[in-house]
Amino acid sequence: MTRRPPTGAAVLQPTVTKAIVEAALDELAEQGYARLSMEAVARRAGVGKSALYRRWRSKREMTISAIAEFSMERVVVPDTGSLRGDLRASLDSLLAWLTHPRFSRIMPDLVTEVARDPELAEVVEAMVGTPKRERGAVMLQRAIKRGELPPDTDLELALDLIAAPVYWRLVVRSVEPGAGYLDRLTDMILRALNGTAAGRPDHPPLAL
Repeated sequence: MTRRPPTGAAVLQPTVTKAIVEAALDELAEQGYARLSMEAVARRAGVGKSALYRRWRSKREMTISAIAEFSMERVVVPDTGSLRGDLRASLDSLLAWLTHPRFSRIMPDLVTEVARDPELAEVVEAMVGTPKRERGAVMLQRAIKRGELPPDTDLELALDLIAAPVYWRLVVRSVEPGAGYLDRLTDMILRALNGTAAGRPDHPPLAL
């Protein structure tokens, strides 16, 4: 006899999961991590609290899952055929992520929380930081194969160099990039990496 699966088994519907994730992000943007509650997220999503606990064991797991899903959906690994084109597209993607109307309100609070919670910091790094850097490394490795970067390029340092100026300007200084900022930043990064940039236009010095 063929054994039938038990009835009443929980089925995690993607539409419900998506609604919960969106509700969690909205609550994070409005209340911050410290004041975030599973009850409020469930209420905003229009589901019972049990629907949340079937997916995540805690507020922390739910928060990181929501942030990771939002962030990784916006990671771009461009292949424009040139290092300059790839860098420019990556910076566009980074800027869009950090200036997203909802995420731009979440990021400062998240930075504060990870600074005082080492375990949360480790999870954020594992689920967001490391995957984003791994995808960024693909772009640099491709440039090395094309001969646009030296073979001994320090990928870890290069990835810091690409992301840090935009993060510093937006999150730390709270200054808008302004017209031409990403073009000038792309050129400066290329010079710092000792990369080639045939046909690169001249731009005035960049103020970070």
